[in-house]
Amino acid sequence: MSAPGPFAQTPAPPYYAVIFTSLLSENDAGYAAMGDAMFALAATQPGCLGAESARGADRLGITVSYWRDEASITAWKAEAQHLAAQKYGIERWYTHYELRIARVERAYSGPEGRSALSLPR
Repeated sequence: MSAPGPFAQTPAPPYYAVIFTSLLSENDAGYAAMGDAMFALAATQPGCLGAESARGADRLGITVSYWRDEASITAWKAEAQHLAAQKYGIERWYTHYELRIARVERAYSGPEGRSALSLPR
């Protein structure tokens, strides 16, 4: 079953999630365009499984990108255009950010999706 709308279509676990939470500064000129470019670029990288992103009116945003393995995450972190975007983010756009990497062991969707009861634990 494919995920509806803006949801990433991930394979059966295990895979990895990179969780990036950020608070934008008031001076965010150029941020949206860079974000769109990085989203498109990430999608072309080996091992990228997709991403989901949201930002609230309070300027707090969360982007979760999904990756096949840790090597794919390491390669994405070192990609030249992504390095430039990271630098701009630190210097211009983010008041604060947190980045976390997690291994996804179980996943299910609902309410009509896969049942949590049918998945191995």
